[in-house]
Amino acid sequence: MAEAAGPVIVVGAGPVGLFAALALRARRIPVVLLEADPADRVRTGSRALYVHGESLALLETTSPGLGAEVAAHGVLWNVRRTLYRGRQVYAREYPARDASRGLPPFTSLRQSETERILRHACERAGVEIRWNHPVTEVSADSDGVIVTTAGGETCWGSHVVGADGARSTVRKSTGVPLTGSAASDGFHVVVDVADEPGGTPSLERVMHYEHPAADGRGVLIVPYASGFQVDVQSRAGDDPDVIASPAEVRRWLPDLIGPTPTARITAISVYRFLQLIADDFTDPHRRVLLVGEAAHLFPPFGARGMNSGFVDARAAADAIATGRRSPGANADAVSEFVTARRAAAQVNSAAAGAALRHLRPPSAAARLRRTAAARLAPVVPRFGEWLERAPYGPRPGVLTSGTGI
Repeated sequence: MAEAAGPVIVVGAGPVGLFAALALRARRIPVVLLEADPADRVRTGSRALYVHGESLALLETTSPGLGAEVAAHGVLWNVRRTLYRGRQVYAREYPARDASRGLPPFTSLRQSETERILRHACERAGVEIRWNHPVTEVSADSDGVIVTTAGGETCWGSHVVGADGARSTVRKSTGVPLTGSAASDGFHVVVDVADEPGGTPSLERVMHYEHPAADGRGVLIVPYASGFQVDVQSRAGDDPDVIASPAEVRRWLPDLIGPTPTARITAISVYRFLQLIADDFTDPHRRVLLVGEAAHLFPPFGARGMNSGFVDARAAADAIATGRRSPGANADAVSEFVTARRAAAQVNSAAAGAALRHLRPPSAAARLRRTAAARLAPVVPRFGEWLERAPYGPRPGVLTSGTGI
């Protein structure tokens, strides 16, 4: 293989791959982005709704105006409520935010909208996107990489950024396995509901423990731009083919949110949660860098997946830029990327796991602790605060530190 040169090849045009391409272009590095799907693909389901304020700042510093644009297309819900068996145990309302004060603490919008904004930013930045280009093989050596697509096309460059998701072909080409919990017990049904035409959108995020109208299942309602997500936790014995069928959703959904015309139900999804981390985030030659769900899979509590993927992408771009400036420094720069981002993945996996155990208590003692907190919350507010925070897991560190989300 020729000595490392040419573009960096990013595989996967989800939000993390798109941001990786932008971060590389911010360093004036040529980028070819390969995506298996067509340009007009349709994303179903609300997916990664919550964009942390730290992520907005990361987008903004990488591509000026980008964080503000994402924030402007999302919503900032300002009321948080938590109920236990129908009784409120926590509530807090935040004052309306003045947009002139800069980036908000977070924004909520569908992943498809985030991708649209990032894709246009990539086009403006000169990223070459090749749609309908599924990657079948990645070959690397000390000089660079060769990527082969299903159509027989080969692309070569200095590095590959693998952002091609949970079933990553890039990761499989490196021979790196995922380690952790292949699946957790149970599943969640997520229903996307469009706002009522002409109505006033709700800006309340509501968490229900053991919702009486859901036969004691947990329910989470989260607003996003133009609609909201209803997340229902399964119980033992639930069959996803039944409870998540359109007819069954139409039956039980009005009990949770009131009358809901079928036309307002825009998507129904079933999620089983994985806790997996790649044993390594690179290949032996330090030419392939794994980011986002190609490198780690978390339960969604705390919005750690896409947000941590943004940090992975920025860190990968930094490491690649160092390696291209000084080829002798490439191995060390990529190794530092791996050390920092695997440590962050381990922190996030543990935090998401703690949230999952809180929502699905593994023992009678854990269930009793939750019940006791709910009973005491009216007289000891910190118990209500715990019930509010615990479903999202602890947040040690900060997003950009390499040890946070």
